[in-house]
Amino acid sequence: MDESARPQEQQKTEKWDLQVDGTAISLAITHRKGSLAPVLFLHGFGSTKEDYFDFLLKEHFANHAFIAYDAPGCGQSTCADPTRLSIPFLVKTAKAVLDKIGAERFHLVGHSMGALTALELAHKHPKRVRSFVNIKGNLAPEDCFLSRQIFDYPASDDEVFFRDFIERTAQAPFYGSAMYALSLRLKSQPTSVRPIFTSMVELSDNGNLLRKFLALPFPRTFMYGEQYNKLSYLPILKAAGVWMSEISESGHFLMHSNPPAMWQGIEIALALGERFG
Repeated sequence: MDESARPQEQQKTEKWDLQVDGTAISLAITHRKGSLAPVLFLHGFGSTKEDYFDFLLKEHFANHAFIAYDAPGCGQSTCADPTRLSIPFLVKTAKAVLDKIGAERFHLVGHSMGALTALELAHKHPKRVRSFVNIKGNLAPEDCFLSRQIFDYPASDDEVFFRDFIERTAQAPFYGSAMYALSLRLKSQPTSVRPIFTSMVELSDNGNLLRKFLALPFPRTFMYGEQYNKLSYLPILKAAGVWMSEISESGHFLMHSNPPAMWQGIEIALALGERFG
């Protein structure tokens, strides 16, 4: 079947008003039903649900249900109190979405901040997860090359920090960084940066993330760009049976630099998860 001819009426894009820990959020969410287990996609900081929309166009994913939303304080989603934002808050948001949509078992795909959120979600609810594709999510202190800037380049004004962060990111010598920096103002809210980055650093330094990832009892994939193939923990993951998916000509932003290879890796990982049961 011609992929461009596939009907798109299956998917819905809507706004959900929810309460998380007593804080009002409004989520921009896109989802569709399917005969196979749903895939929950969680985007990274400075990204949105649209990073994953090509999934909806690919024939080999046609039977999977799909869930993706802009995290509170990102994209078209809002949070009434941005100071409440943190990885634990985003985990509770993800669980609220899954419960509202009625997804008892699901696959997880997360990038960066979204992968850290997915890891904490999977750690708390391992029996609900069929597989997890961790796209360069934080597993160790060395992963805080973006988030630790909140401490390395301190600024009392959120707007000043965000402006300078965008400039530094645009000049970084990594694939996709300039494109990522260009869209940061469209996809992120300056008041969201400090609480989210602070939480990411705290968990990376003290959250035993590598141990949590290795202990997960279902198929796990660690996907990363070739510019990060010297991470200290990669041999540990490989020795523990994690499927390693190195994406060529990529850095942190695989979906900008080499999306065909990224989607091929995700296809393999989901197939492993479906066989897992």
